[in-house]
This record gives sequence, structure tokens and C-alpha cells, in this order.
Amino acid sequence: MTVSGELGSGKTTFVRGACRALGVTGPVTSPTFTIGHRYAGDDVAVSHLDLYRFRGLSPAEWGDLEPYFDDAIVFVEWPEAGAAALPPLRAAVTIEHAGADARIVRIAHVDPRVRHRD
Repeated sequence: MTVSGELGSGKTTFVRGACRALGVTGPVTSPTFTIGHRYAGDDVAVSHLDLYRFRGLSPAEWGDLEPYFDDAIVFVEWPEAGAAALPPLRAAVTIEHAGADARIVRIAHVDPRVRHRD
């Protein structure tokens, strides 16, 4: 699942809430400087990636990220940098500022069996 939005729009807060729903009880923090975190949920591992510092993904960089996708539900913040390398999407979340503390959250289901063109 990708999670897109402007700086400060609530991407990590969204992922934190999803992690809680999946049974993650420990701290869920932004992986901006570590690239990724992996958490143990109730029934499945949860990976949280942040590609903010990337402008694209080289094969070596993808090799570092690929293990996060093994047997896990994966949330990718700032996915644009990895668009060409990421596995097929299942859902895409977009978060927008809507004034003060309000946000607009859009969740689009993406069928991984269907190839999409830009």
C-alpha cells in the first residue's frame, strides 16, 4: 500500500493507526532516516518504508528494500521514487490538508492482476 501526501499531512499517523489495527503494540515512528521499519503484528509482519530521500531506486537499493516485502503488509511513504521498482499495488492512500487539523483521506483499491498504464 502506498501512502502519499504533502509534508505534515499525516502519512506516518495513518500508518501508525493501521499498525495498531494489525496488532502492533510498540512504537511506530517515521523511517525517514532509516528507510524502513518492520513490526510484528498479531498475525502478520508489517513493514513501513519511507522513500522521501530517494530520487529513484537502483538495483542495489531495491535489493536492500526487497526483504521488507517478504510475508508482510507493507506501507510505503513517498512511493513516487520507487514507482518503477515497487511490486504491484493493492491500495493507494492519498492524504491532503483540509485546513486546521482536518485531512481528506482517499483510499483507492488497486487490483494487482490488472496492469495500469500512466
